[in-house]
Amino acid sequence: MTESPVVVGWREWVAFPDVGLLAVRAKVDTGAATSALHAHNRETFVRDGEPWARFVVHPFFRTERLSVACEAPVIDERSVTSSSGHTETRVVVGVTLRLGTTSDAPEWPVEVTLTDRRRMRFPMLLGREAMAGRVLVDSGASFLLGRPDHPASLYE
Repeated sequence: MTESPVVVGWREWVAFPDVGLLAVRAKVDTGAATSALHAHNRETFVRDGEPWARFVVHPFFRTERLSVACEAPVIDERSVTSSSGHTETRVVVGVTLRLGTTSDAPEWPVEVTLTDRRRMRFPMLLGREAMAGRVLVDSGASFLLGRPDHPASLYE
């Protein structure tokens, strides 16, 4: 690693610019290996001979006032066991993570599973595999990278 790690709190705003997600609240969880994104209408398809996923995300989670249709390449399908002990097979997509929501925030490629997180408090769980070597977590802090003043305005 050539750059200093970014220090984040236990919750942060993140973005996935290559799929049009410009602001999503995330729980930073070093106890979870895999990152997970709450997605609706998940389906896989083939594009140019390669597997892809199509899905819909409501970035403001418990409201459907905004829907973002996304497509991303499928990296894998994995069996994932949640913290409650429930195991499910999930599609894993490759996307670019932007840590924070400003255009100059650090970015790198990550793998994210698509799942139903309706019962959770955050639409996104940022797991340790996505952070390894790039992020340090201050578990007593929140939103160290800032908060967008009006997150919905990012989508206008």
